Amino acid sequence: MADKKRVLIVDDSGYMRQVIRRHLESTGFEVVGEASDGSEVMALAENLKPDLITMDLSMKNLGGIEATKLVKQALPDTKVIVVSALGESRFIKEAVSAGAHDFIIKPFTEDRLISSVKSALKMS
Repeated sequence: MADKKRVLIVDDSGYMRQVIRRHLESTGFEVVGEASDGSEVMALAENLKPDLITMDLSMKNLGGIEATKLVKQALPDTKVIVVSALGESRFIKEAVSAGAHDFIIKPFTEDRLISSVKSALKMS
């Protein structure tokens, strides 16, 4: 990828952050940072200026819906994809209403993640 797209991974599970990082980096994306808590997202996002954030929903201190709203208010061009085991329709609706581009239910395939990221970033 000539102009590597920058991604921030937000998930309370270190294992899940590692899985997402591996999938993204093997496809040519640059992971610029990781956060384990929704309350860490804004400082990192404003500093790192990622093109996209993968966002878990269920995290301590600040959940993914609230963190997504904050990101979209402060950095409207940054895309957010929610990646969560909470796949009930009400969570999907809340995430999309908060500004998420897509909602990926865990467990997911590498293809599902990459196609969602490429779609959000308008890549072929």
